[in-house]
Amino acid sequence: MREDEVWNAETAKSYDTPGAGMFSPDVLVPTVDRLAALAGSGRALEFAIGTGRVAVPLSERGVSVAGVEMSTAMIDQLRTRAGESQIPVVVGDMATASVPGRYALVYLVYNTISNLLTQEAQVACFRNAARHLDPGGRFVIELWVPQLRKLPPTQEAVVWQSEPGYIGLDTYDVVRQHVVSHHIRFGDDRQPTLMRSTHRYIWPAELDLMAQLAGFALETRSADWSGAPFTAESASHVSTYRLLDR
Repeated sequence: MREDEVWNAETAKSYDTPGAGMFSPDVLVPTVDRLAALAGSGRALEFAIGTGRVAVPLSERGVSVAGVEMSTAMIDQLRTRAGESQIPVVVGDMATASVPGRYALVYLVYNTISNLLTQEAQVACFRNAARHLDPGGRFVIELWVPQLRKLPPTQEAVVWQSEPGYIGLDTYDVVRQHVVSHHIRFGDDRQPTLMRSTHRYIWPAELDLMAQLAGFALETRSADWSGAPFTAESASHVSTYRLLDR
């Protein structure tokens, strides 16, 4: 399934879940706090800005925010919350799109770099971040840790969430480092709806090498936006890279 088929108008209209899930204060407040501290008095650029889940509250905190987004449907949804003068957005691919100006911070949240399905494109994303940063600027990535330890030999799927009305499962292609996330929802009529998205998973060590190739060095890595220690049991991480002097 192509990216424009996944992030279409129907998905964009149902993407926001105010006060719940990834839109809950427990998730958003630490995210915005951390990014605002990293941006300081400088400007921030969000790759794959989506509907503005993070960019809008970050802008409301006084940070000048711009974005890149390939889905015009997601941008249309963002425009119901913030105008172009508040949060300008360039339509394009986060691995190649160019945004005017330089920034203190570039960031990618909620596993979005995995939407790039080749290693080459993911490295290009790092290099694109570097092109937009001031000297010493930071690139922040939130990403999940591949859960292959849960995958017994010969088994290709893992159920990662099951609750009333929803089942989430991932199917793995370990040769290409691809995973397809299947989101199955059951309405009041008990008829299921299915959304699928394909990702290329990245190990933390591989991510660090991509950063080095683009001129970055790892500054910090935590298990979440609140700064919990990253351990072998962590399911995700927030990694901050600093652009080295050239």
